[in-house]
Amino acid sequence: MKDNIILGVDIGGTGIKGGLINVETGEMITERHRLDTPQPATPEAVAATFKQLVKFFKWKGPIGVGFPAIVSHGVALSAANIDASWIGTNISELLREASGCHVYVLNDADAAGVASMRFGAGKGEQGVVMMLTVGTGIGSALFIDGQLVPNTELGHLFLKNKKEVVEKAVSKVARKEKELTWAQWGKIFNKYLLHLQRLFSPDLIIIGGGGSKSFDEYKDELTVDFRVKPAGYLNKAGAVGAAWYAWEQEQKG
Repeated sequence: MKDNIILGVDIGGTGIKGGLINVETGEMITERHRLDTPQPATPEAVAATFKQLVKFFKWKGPIGVGFPAIVSHGVALSAANIDASWIGTNISELLREASGCHVYVLNDADAAGVASMRFGAGKGEQGVVMMLTVGTGIGSALFIDGQLVPNTELGHLFLKNKKEVVEKAVSKVARKEKELTWAQWGKIFNKYLLHLQRLFSPDLIIIGGGGSKSFDEYKDELTVDFRVKPAGYLNKAGAVGAAWYAWEQEQKG
C-alpha cells in the first residue's frame, strides 16, 4: 500500500459508494464500487454493507467516510436519510470494528467541499468560501482561508417570513415537485443566496450536486455580489474529500 492511496467512501441514503483515491492528485484510481444502502439503514446493517465494500477492495489501510449527519468527534448527532438510531452512535468506532481499519468520518457535504477546495473549483481560494450541494436537500460546507468549519447546516435556515426551511423550497426535489424550469428555480435559489450574502458576506459559493450540472441554465438569474461557480467534481466528490480528510488525520498522528 502506498502512503498516498486511501479508500474513500460516501455513505448515502440509497447507496454506499467508494474507490481508491490518490490523495496527491484527487483521482479515483479504481472503478467506483456501489452497494445499495440497506433498508432500514440501521448502524448494524450499514456496518455490514460497509464491511462488504472494504472486502471488495481487499483493503487494509486508512479509510475516509462521508456520512449524512452532523459528525462531532466521530459521533453522529443527527440522521439525514438514514435510520434515527444512528444518533449518538460513534460512527468511527463502529466502522473500525466492522472493517478492522482506521476509519475517519466527516459530514458528507463537508467531504464534497474538501474535494472541491483541494482539487476542484475552490483550489487556492482564500477568504470565505461555501459549497452548497443541491440534491435531495441542500448540504453546505464552509471554509475560512481554506480551513473547514465543520457541520454547517445552511440548508436548514429559514428565509424571512417563511415557515419551512430553505431546502424544502430550493432543493432539486422541490424543483421537480413544483415542475419548475431551471431558470424559474434559479430565481428562488437567488433569494437564498442573497440571504447568505447578508449573513456571511462570502467571497465565493461553489454549487455541487445535481445543481452543478445545470448551472448554465440558471446562472443568469443570480444577482449576488460574490462569485458563484459549479463544482464540476460531481458524484466522486464525497469519496475524494473523505479520503483526503483521512490522509490529513493520519499525518497528524
